Amino acid sequence: MSLAVVFARASLGVSAPLVTVEAHLANGLPAFNIVGLPETTVKEARDRVRSALINAGFEFPARRITVNLAPADLPKDGGRFDLPIAMAILAASEQIPDSSLDGLEFLGELALTGELRGIKGVLPAVLAARDSDRRLIIPAANGPEAGLLTPCPALLAGHLLNITAWLQQEGELVHPEPVICTEHAGNTCLSDVIGQETGKRALEIAAAGEHNLLFLGPPGTGKSMLASRLSDLLPPMTEAEALEAAAVRSISGQPLDPERWRQRPFRQPHHSSSAAALVGGGSYPKPGEISLAHHGVLFLDELTEFERRVLDALREPLETGNISISRAAHSVTFPARFQLIGAMNPSPCGHYQDGLSRSSPEQILRYLGKISGPFVDRFDLSVELPLLPPGELSRPRQKSERSAKVRARVLAARERQQQRAGKPNARLSAAELDKLCPLAASDAEFLEQALQHMKLSIRAWHKLIRVARTIADLAGDSHIGREHLMEALGYRAMDRLLTRLRQ
Repeated sequence: MSLAVVFARASLGVSAPLVTVEAHLANGLPAFNIVGLPETTVKEARDRVRSALINAGFEFPARRITVNLAPADLPKDGGRFDLPIAMAILAASEQIPDSSLDGLEFLGELALTGELRGIKGVLPAVLAARDSDRRLIIPAANGPEAGLLTPCPALLAGHLLNITAWLQQEGELVHPEPVICTEHAGNTCLSDVIGQETGKRALEIAAAGEHNLLFLGPPGTGKSMLASRLSDLLPPMTEAEALEAAAVRSISGQPLDPERWRQRPFRQPHHSSSAAALVGGGSYPKPGEISLAHHGVLFLDELTEFERRVLDALREPLETGNISISRAAHSVTFPARFQLIGAMNPSPCGHYQDGLSRSSPEQILRYLGKISGPFVDRFDLSVELPLLPPGELSRPRQKSERSAKVRARVLAARERQQQRAGKPNARLSAAELDKLCPLAASDAEFLEQALQHMKLSIRAWHKLIRVARTIADLAGDSHIGREHLMEALGYRAMDRLLTRLRQ
């Protein structure tokens, strides 16, 4: 037989579309052509496959070889097609039985010796193979990643000869070892932060309702310390959430710790990061920091040092939970459901109180103007962290609540939200707020008057109700009361600062 068909998987965003690898051997001068929109790395498979087959003891056909990667309009890149191309040539040249390839898919890069090397983006391919009810043969190096899925349709091989022997029922391929997730005890604790009880309370509310939070204060007041403790308060991801987050890391080539894969990611990009680094991009789009923080936390320290256009690029994914990157040839959508935590100084010199500030109100307004109003409006809470009062460091420290105790309240509040709406309060739509979070007439009038006085938008109205609902959940109350609304209004430090400067 001079024609063989083998199945493989491409990588397009977090999906793994099916690719049919067709190999045809024809008479004529020896040649080896690969068609079907292959990139340079795929074209180079000709030399890798030829050397791998010869060094593994197979005969490389001295005929006109044409390999087609279908569909033809789907770009193919990387070394993942080496193994399926080699298997298709072996089947077309009748060196392995063609019938043995039924129900199988292949992925892997070949070394010149015939050994298999690990590739990026295996997890989406394993998920797609499971949905197609096929078994996927992958390099042994990708075993820990494939083991995240139970039951797993993948089989591991270290060499091309292991696969051909197994196809002829002369050997065995092993299944990936299932990954056992262990509960990780963090090295940090909320009690490490001295003072700043308002900041700790705001962090608890943000963790309980998945709200975006902005810390505002002079240098050294604990903004970064508090933000880094948020991961200790969050509940572990569900299996579905963990697989989505792991798939993003898989296609980006980020290392994956299988034993901690259920923990929510915490990403902290530098303020010099470009828009492409933050939201994703490239000629063949790759996920950015917001996608790597999917179902986790994105912490932006020194917020005013980021370029304004970079921050504004976050506005749409903050609302939609995904980011679409379009190129001339194709469009890719990456998930980006993350919780945003920001930290910034209140002025160019870091202070704004009388006697400490070296900046005028005009300079401070110009400095704060580096961040657009619509972007600041995406934060549900903004909290001021002042300098510690005199004597706070020298006096004996009182015992502060540990992260474990605060986390217990957060988990209880999250459970109430799941029972009520099936999602955290921060994700409630306007219609769901009207249905699930009704306000008494007097409380609604009070909140509207407060918004008019602070000159806040309608988006702020909805955010205040969501925060108040979370505060009520932490207190175990079934309805939003005036005290919950007043506390929610207290977490609008940026609005109060701007109002004070403009007076």
